[in-house]
Amino acid sequence: MRIDKDLVAASATPLVLGILVDGESYGYAILQRVNELSGGRMQWTDGMLYPLLHRLERLGHVSSSWGVSDVGRRRKHYAITPAGRAALAERQEQWAVVSGALTQVWQAVRDAEVRLPVLPEAGAGRPAEGAL
Repeated sequence: MRIDKDLVAASATPLVLGILVDGESYGYAILQRVNELSGGRMQWTDGMLYPLLHRLERLGHVSSSWGVSDVGRRRKHYAITPAGRAALAERQEQWAVVSGALTQVWQAVRDAEVRLPVLPEAGAGRPAEGAL
């Protein structure tokens, strides 16, 4: 299943901030966590993640620092800030409203589908031509 890029973009900030609530992380690990959380259905790329991290840093929602990996490579680690926690709380409230509205719409669609009459297949239940 392909997830529309508008939906991916809308969910990116709360996903990244939510991941960082568990502790600081670096780009590749964030990509892997998104993949894991989505059951492999959201395949983010570096080209999508790093501009988002840089924007979140400019907004003061994340801070960054350079660290060294287990194999000696330098990599940038990101951590959520108090402003990022506040932004995440606000996004959670917004998503709860959106989710509630969508749940109601989808329930109405399911209810409408249940009320629709089931039409017989063409020719089913009718006497053969000339049988009467």
